[in-house]
Amino acid sequence: MIEAVKKLLTKYREAIAYLFFGGLATLLNIVLAMVFRFLGLPTLANTVLDNILCILFAYVTNRLWVFCSSAKGMAAVREFVSFVTCRLGTLVLDVAVMWLGADLLGPRLIAPEHQNLWFLGVKVFSNVLVIVANYVFSKLIIFKKKS
Repeated sequence: MIEAVKKLLTKYREAIAYLFFGGLATLLNIVLAMVFRFLGLPTLANTVLDNILCILFAYVTNRLWVFCSSAKGMAAVREFVSFVTCRLGTLVLDVAVMWLGADLLGPRLIAPEHQNLWFLGVKVFSNVLVIVANYVFSKLIIFKKKS
C-alpha cells in the first residue's frame, strides 16, 4: 500500500507541487487584494500591485520546487523573462476580469454594503482563470522539459 502511494506521489509530484504552491500564491493574491482594497487602492492599482508580488513569489516556488529548474546564467535570465512575460499576460486577464466584475458590474448589481464580498468573489473567480492559464504557460513555454 505504501509503495503504491509513493508511486502515485512520484508520478504526480509536479502537479501536486503546482497545486500546493499555486494555492499559496492564490491565497497570497486574494489576501493582498483585500488588504489593498481596505487601504483604499483603486482596483487597477490593487490588481497590478498584488500581481507583481505574487509573480515574484510564484517564480521562486515554480523554479525551485514545482518544475525543479536547473537553468543557470543566461538560460536562467531567459527563463525569468519568459515567466514574467507570460505572467504579464495573465495580469492583463486579471485586470480585465476585475475591472469588468468589480468596477463595472459590481456597482450596478450589488448593494454598496456587499461590495467587498462581491469584490472577493470576483477575485476568486479571476484567480481560477489565471491559475489555469499560468499552468499552461509554465508547462508548455517557461519550464518545458528539454528533449
